[in-house]
Amino acid sequence: MAREESDEESINDLFDEAENLENLITKLEISMMLSGENDSNNAIVSIHPGAGGTESQDWANMLYRMYLRWCERNDYKVEVLDYQEGDEAGIKDVSFMVKGENAYGYLKVENGVHRLVRISPFDSNAKRHTSFSSVMVSPEVDDDIDIVIEDKDIRIDTYRSSGAGGQHVNKTDSAIRITHIQTGGVVQCQNDRSQHKNKANALKMLKSRLYEVEQAKQQALKDGVEKSDIGWGHQIRSYVLAPYQQVKDNRSGEAYSQVSNILDGDITKVIEDVLISNTER
Repeated sequence: MAREESDEESINDLFDEAENLENLITKLEISMMLSGENDSNNAIVSIHPGAGGTESQDWANMLYRMYLRWCERNDYKVEVLDYQEGDEAGIKDVSFMVKGENAYGYLKVENGVHRLVRISPFDSNAKRHTSFSSVMVSPEVDDDIDIVIEDKDIRIDTYRSSGAGGQHVNKTDSAIRITHIQTGGVVQCQNDRSQHKNKANALKMLKSRLYEVEQAKQQALKDGVEKSDIGWGHQIRSYVLAPYQQVKDNRSGEAYSQVSNILDGDITKVIEDVLISNTER
């Protein structure tokens, strides 16, 4: 209409507003994508280093920092549920809850194996190393969700809290580890000095994880995917620091050159690109 009326001022205004309009449309698209049953829930995130000792434990800690920085950038609150330091560097295991609107809706795309390629700071020969860490994300579910966990289905172990996550370090056996016998899934919690509260939190974590697994199974059946393809144990993203710098997501197919920014928590666009690509399939 502006062209038909030779309204140069309106045309220039439209060009000036084009980026803002595009961002608004993207936000509307994302809000529609985050309308799933559990997308608005809090998220329970667990990070586990793969084989490789100190290398993988350090990589797990880098991922942990990346998510903490993302939470800070987006005003999400974080509650550490379990934290176990590595022997030399990094972490052996960490679980934490991210609280805020659409926390699970965003973080669910982080489910999977994350791969790092870099010149190792722990190798005196400065060789390139590849490390893996797995990230598992579950929605925090209500206590009345229809998942029954009986005593015979689980094994409960207690141990002394340790590391940054323990408030009662090396004093009492307040930390709780629960193993789900059928699936082999393990959850643990040591953030509270009360063994009772740690057990309650660990059971909530287990319930959330079993719920997520069941949802994934049902979705896979709906999509006609074989059972062997179900689960979080697949590589979703590569972070290459040497010989070049690039982050590549295997789902969206997008590559990013701002590696240091991404590792500093600037991952919203990476996440949204995956959400958009999932709806286009």
